[in-house]
Amino acid sequence: MTAGQREPGADPGSGPALVGIVLVSHSARVAEAVAELARELAAGGPVAPLVAAGGTALGGLGTSAERIVAAAREVDRGAGVALLVDLGSSVLTVKALLMEDELPPGSALLDAPFVEGAVAAVVTASAGAPLAAVAAAAVEAYTYRKA
Repeated sequence: MTAGQREPGADPGSGPALVGIVLVSHSARVAEAVAELARELAAGGPVAPLVAAGGTALGGLGTSAERIVAAAREVDRGAGVALLVDLGSSVLTVKALLMEDELPPGSALLDAPFVEGAVAAVVTASAGAPLAAVAAAAVEAYTYRKA
């Protein structure tokens, strides 16, 4: 399947299939702020589906498997779901959800820096790139030099 094509049986009225992105942080405010930054930097055309899944269901610090699963299902458009995580239990929770097949088919945990990787992933996904290219762009963010 090439970029922009839909999975068989997908709703043809919902536009081209784009990789969905979930940002998993221990803090809802951090995840939402990174999502807002990525959306703004990817603006100028359609922006890939993006959801912040930060914090616990009660609004505290931590991760929630239920919030992550709901976010992944929300952004799934048939082209895969890229999950970027901040640290610790967010990594472990996503790995467990992948092992237990709780996430949509084609979901992948990306080993990328949270902020720079999220921006690269959203920009690349918004251009209609496949999951492998979205993952490569996010991972490449590790090489961005600041000095």
